[in-house]
Amino acid sequence: MVVPHTHWDREWYLPFQRFRVGLVRVLDEVLDAMAADPAYRFTMDGQLAAIEDYLEIRPARRGDVARFVAEGRLAVGPWLILADEFLCSGETLLRNLEYGMRGAAALGGAMPVGYLPDQFGHCAQMPQMLALAGLRLACLWRGVPAHVDRDAFDWTGADGTTIRTRYLPGGYGNAFGLFTGPAEGMPDRVTAFVSTAEGWAAGETLLAMYGADHSAPTREITASGLRVATLAEALTGDPADGEVARVAGELRSHARANILPGVISARVPLKQAMARAERVLIRYAEPLSALWLADRSACERLIDMAWRSVIACSGHDSVTGCGSDETAQQVAARIAEAGQTAQAVVDLVAASLAEAAPRGALAVVNPSPFERTGLVLADLPEDRASLADASGRPVPVQRLEHAPTLLDETVMDDLTRLLGRVHERELYGHEIVSWHAGDGVFTITVSRHASGAYAYEDLRRAVLEAGPGPWVVRTLAEPVVTVAALVTVPPLGRAVLTPRPPAPGRPAPVTGALRSDPYGFEPVLDNGLLRVRVAGDGTLSLRGADGVEVHGVGRIVHGGDAGDTYNHAPPPDDRLLDRPSRVLVEEICSGPLTGAYEITRVYDWPTGLGDGDGETVPTAVTTRVELRAGEPFARCEITMDVRCRDHRVRWHAPLPRPAAESYAEGQFAVVRRGLTAEGGGGERPIPTFPAESFAAAGGLAVLLDHVTEYEIGGDGTEMALTLVRSVGYLSRNRNPYRDEPAGPEVPTPAAQCQGPLTVRFAVLPYAGEWHEAGLPRLAEEFRHDLLAVPGTGAAGTDGPGGEGRLAIGGDGVMMTALRERDGRLEVRLVAEHPTATEAVVRGDFTAAWTAGVPGSPLSPLEVSRDEVVPNDGADGLGPAASRRTVRVPLRPFEIATIHLGTA
Repeated sequence: MVVPHTHWDREWYLPFQRFRVGLVRVLDEVLDAMAADPAYRFTMDGQLAAIEDYLEIRPARRGDVARFVAEGRLAVGPWLILADEFLCSGETLLRNLEYGMRGAAALGGAMPVGYLPDQFGHCAQMPQMLALAGLRLACLWRGVPAHVDRDAFDWTGADGTTIRTRYLPGGYGNAFGLFTGPAEGMPDRVTAFVSTAEGWAAGETLLAMYGADHSAPTREITASGLRVATLAEALTGDPADGEVARVAGELRSHARANILPGVISARVPLKQAMARAERVLIRYAEPLSALWLADRSACERLIDMAWRSVIACSGHDSVTGCGSDETAQQVAARIAEAGQTAQAVVDLVAASLAEAAPRGALAVVNPSPFERTGLVLADLPEDRASLADASGRPVPVQRLEHAPTLLDETVMDDLTRLLGRVHERELYGHEIVSWHAGDGVFTITVSRHASGAYAYEDLRRAVLEAGPGPWVVRTLAEPVVTVAALVTVPPLGRAVLTPRPPAPGRPAPVTGALRSDPYGFEPVLDNGLLRVRVAGDGTLSLRGADGVEVHGVGRIVHGGDAGDTYNHAPPPDDRLLDRPSRVLVEEICSGPLTGAYEITRVYDWPTGLGDGDGETVPTAVTTRVELRAGEPFARCEITMDVRCRDHRVRWHAPLPRPAAESYAEGQFAVVRRGLTAEGGGGERPIPTFPAESFAAAGGLAVLLDHVTEYEIGGDGTEMALTLVRSVGYLSRNRNPYRDEPAGPEVPTPAAQCQGPLTVRFAVLPYAGEWHEAGLPRLAEEFRHDLLAVPGTGAAGTDGPGGEGRLAIGGDGVMMTALRERDGRLEVRLVAEHPTATEAVVRGDFTAAWTAGVPGSPLSPLEVSRDEVVPNDGADGLGPAASRRTVRVPLRPFEIATIHLGTA
């Protein structure tokens, strides 16, 4: 059965708008062919975005599109975009389906096939995600392992969901050659195709995918005598004969096709920006607006705009960084806009929270559904540099630095020039408190958060009355000290802290406080949970409270890269350099709440490949290592100015014990991987893998703030993280690690990623297994800071209670999203736990339902009668609160979408 289609990259070696010109031409041809020939069928690549892009230019053809979709001749959706499944969050993949299916429904309905034609491998939870959207059939190409020898197999997701999957031997254009060449040769070409396809056939239908990148099938296809169908028509009702192979988990095998793993580390700043935008949108903008804003009308539209940009940037030729420099620049701009749009929503929430707290106070919000104790920074007046909670109890604080008092001193002949610097009350980023003129000096006092009456006209009058100059204009800031405060905040709730004068006597007690070195001979950080020592070569020694110890953590290794944005390839004469020429260690801060050292290592690295004279460039790599009270992990921030070309820089750490496998979290699963990758498909398999929030092996874990490439090397004795990979071509025609080009040989000088780069992560040793160490929850705390907002309300302001509306518990149960949807709260949970568990949701709801991706309730959940929470507020929802509870049993890695509301 012939399936006419096209594979459409919205942006790739050309930027979006230049590709869209071709899209308009192709779809004009397709729609004209369909209008002229009722037998013509067309499948639009599984993504709705191309149709929407077309209709923006050709709005008059919306009726044609809707008619052909309704007739079942034009297949659209179910995705909005063909995303890379490893370089965005699982929540982004689900919203991609949601937007695609909703948009396709408005045109007549989405194709009921999870079509994934060109993604560079497939994540472990894709079967479950498709099933949650009502899709029980997938169709794909890359990543299929060698033991699949038919064109159908059963694919089981991490949670156990199994869907029938159609494999495309030869790719999504396996029948493109049928209609090339003279017409009289068609029978021979069909015979050759059938001969090849029959060896793969698990059912009666031989799937002939007639299409290629960015082109329209010929109109004469229906006159060929072959059966023509959409992909859905071709796959419906074609059961496989007998047993088919079974595949569990992610599809990242190189055996049947290349999976181009180097895209994980190409253009690292894109990956960082994507993670930031997703985090602000999913874990701050959506949930905080749902919980803390009464009027969400503006936020709803802003959130929708941000989601559309994030989804668009998740494309498999977008966030991957394997496009032209122009494309990468556009993707970066769209990701930035998405993050800024989401931040605008957070700003609205922050303003509302600020108005509900007295001026000078600090409102701290917890984005997690469980009680958190963590650090926030606050700028406090010198005479009120302590904090108290709502009950008047002192909050532990640590002084970090004093802000400068003299901000500016300028001589002015004409004092009215001063008014040009003032914007209502703002001056030098501060707010005007008062002013005084005398002895030729006009002094203005400002504060970061001023209180008291102020009128611009009063200041203007004082300037005019001061008379002619010269005047020394002095701008003074009220004495301010920056402190770190250790705050305990209820689940999805807030705490309001009030500044007060430091009290004499002992400071507030701190659980897990940093201990000082009684001798001070070594740079050491120790909080009782983790001991960190900086060695003479700049690496770290770590020892956990459970006795697990590891030395030499953080070795920086530089090597060459003769590959491209798709595949890393070391040069034949590669030299791995890991010894610095100089090491400098400086203490940044030391106290009971936080301590930090800055380690600067200087390396002499080659400027690039092929430099015959051995030219090198000195590069300083600075590691800031920080340990906080109560945290069992060391935070690391690595900064460098990248000036080399065609190279790869990695962070290495020995493992406390040899490992035969690793565990990596991402896209609603914790995936177990071996130390090697299955080869074949014209591509050398290298065991580098993606991890979203953590990677762990042999008793060492790294907590990540963006999708990061990692490898377990040295026969299972060492972990390596890629910090930056610099290459100069989209695809090299001769890549030592890949037989065929992955795209055109387009120069990409910006993919060298030269310039300042900062990478953040945390590291910890642990005993036992990843779930016993609580890595999902630790990653949650590392990735999602408490939100601190200075109060702006009137004295005595008493805003909403500190308790949140929800608390969520359960072994390994993680909240991945929370939003308002159709008047209900929608919460998405996943059981990141290797055995069955139970989610316990408590809050102010009276009814609960499970739901799928489209949002419609599926089945009711039993809600308990009101429970009286003990006075100690053990669940974080406040003392003596009347709450409801729903319990949801979950299989390992099961995703659950729950709607909470009133019956």
